[in-house]
Amino acid sequence: MGQAYRRDIDGLRALAILPVLLFHTHVPGFSGGYVGVDVFFVISGYLITGIIAREIDAGQFSLVRFYERRARRILPALFAMLVFVLAMASWLYLPGDFEAVPKSALMALLFLSNLWFFLNTGYFAGGAETMPLLHCWSLAVEEQFYIGFPLLLWGIARYAPKWRIGAIAAVAAVSLGWAAAKAADTDGFAFYMLPPRAWELLAGALLAVGAVPELRSRAWREMLALAGLGLILIAVFTYSSATVFPGLSAIVPVLGSALLLHAAPGTRVGALLSSPLPVGIGLISYSLYLWHWPLIVFAEYARDEKLAGIWQLGVIAASLLAGWASWRWIERPFRSSQRFSQKRIFGWSGVGMAVLGAGALALIPLGGWASRFPPDVARFTAAKDDFSPRRAACLSDAIGGARPQCTFGVPGAAPTALLWGDSHGVEFAWVLGQEYAAKGQALIQRTRGSCPPLASFARAKDPGCAAFNADVLELLAKSPGITTVYLAALWAQGEYRDDPAALMRLDATIARLRAMGKRVVVIGPVPPQAWNVPRRLAHAAAFGQSGDVPGAPAADYVRDCLWLTRAYPRWQAEGVGVIDPARALIAGTHSRIVMNGNPLYFDSHHVSLAGARAVLAADPRR
Repeated sequence: MGQAYRRDIDGLRALAILPVLLFHTHVPGFSGGYVGVDVFFVISGYLITGIIAREIDAGQFSLVRFYERRARRILPALFAMLVFVLAMASWLYLPGDFEAVPKSALMALLFLSNLWFFLNTGYFAGGAETMPLLHCWSLAVEEQFYIGFPLLLWGIARYAPKWRIGAIAAVAAVSLGWAAAKAADTDGFAFYMLPPRAWELLAGALLAVGAVPELRSRAWREMLALAGLGLILIAVFTYSSATVFPGLSAIVPVLGSALLLHAAPGTRVGALLSSPLPVGIGLISYSLYLWHWPLIVFAEYARDEKLAGIWQLGVIAASLLAGWASWRWIERPFRSSQRFSQKRIFGWSGVGMAVLGAGALALIPLGGWASRFPPDVARFTAAKDDFSPRRAACLSDAIGGARPQCTFGVPGAAPTALLWGDSHGVEFAWVLGQEYAAKGQALIQRTRGSCPPLASFARAKDPGCAAFNADVLELLAKSPGITTVYLAALWAQGEYRDDPAALMRLDATIARLRAMGKRVVVIGPVPPQAWNVPRRLAHAAAFGQSGDVPGAPAADYVRDCLWLTRAYPRWQAEGVGVIDPARALIAGTHSRIVMNGNPLYFDSHHVSLAGARAVLAADPRR
């Protein structure tokens, strides 16, 4: 009754896990390596649906036995990894980063990680680099899928057996449509949540239930297997964090995986996938997936920088070793029904979940567990919260959508100024608002994440940016009482530096505002750092280091921001105000990250309130 073992599927698992590993370790060329997870989804849907369908057709399906197999496959290695993560985080993590770890461990145990990380971070967003259990989102998606899918197959077999393929195809079509509709949203729903991901598992399911006729032509199998391999490699090598994903772009790796599953046996590509090295890596792929991300996160956290050079090789080797050891001494023994009966598996699973859950729950009330470190560590760590008290309420973005404009200063006073920018204007708006309050005036904040104040700017991943900027311009045109407009953004990033039209767009925006009779003040580039500033300072304090920690080289800032800073003299000659952050944040050969004991950033590139005050105080010309 069972399906014969296919070595090429283990080889396909290697084709899934290796790009993920190389992408996460920042190996050049694998910018789309994250699509390996999509390959895993298709494989999972194919194999597990095949097992369920065959057992249902034979009248032998048991939901208890199904979950026994899932428990054997998933839980032992997961438990071991969670113990390691909780132990390492308790030893290594600073207070501001530790508090989320036991919460995320509890969510991983309950297979709710995707919901947790959807609400708390983004796969490509800042903050993900300190979350050693982020990768558990994909396990949660799979397990949520397998809560209802076996029952769906059983119900179809009982009440509408002729509609099995059609019903699965219909659900897959709805899921794909949902994914396409949500793809451009940057809130992470399409990435993390089951409804827009289910179609990827269902693509494998459709193959398993015979939705695609068997290929009898050797030539067609050869051609389609090669095409499947090519599609996966195209996604791995050409996709990046800038790709609108998953959505319709996920069709490429999903289709490639389906083609290989259907056509690879007996082909040259199938022989390649069936060779010893891919099969060996495929066998340990689940454990390798579990262990690689925590090892990467902890290594980068300890060093305060991304992996490079020998560190990349070391972590890749450590991940492979940990994956093999986990497979050899944890996965394999627990899969043996002779060594561990069904009763023991369910018993040990329950005990493991109870003990780990109790441990996570015991750690949660400790918060950051600051007592592990000297007082200076907690003080520096606390700077991660030194941002505008109204940052969340006043920063529009694709996650929360448009938010009401915020006004700072004297309540009821007619606003005389407006700060327009991306998330880098938020803290400046708060501090300027305090200054305007002292003068009996008011200031409006209009900011949108990753949306620079450029009249003609458009971004594919955030269609709402152009509409937001148009709305700001319309407000200014209708508000003659607003006489001053501040422009702020992450001008130091490569997206603007490498765009020959960026300065032209900014000049055009300034000209448009001046034509309305507005005084324009450009807040120049803030020197970005290569690491999280409060964390770097706290790490230094934890190891007893004193004195200022040097920031990024000043020469890098001068080079990267010349595209904009060269316009300062011209703007000033035209009556445009310039606030130059370099006056406060550049000291000698390096940028400054702390002043009077206060960190000047609350992450790696957003100034803290202390930083915003220092920048504004250092520039009397405004």
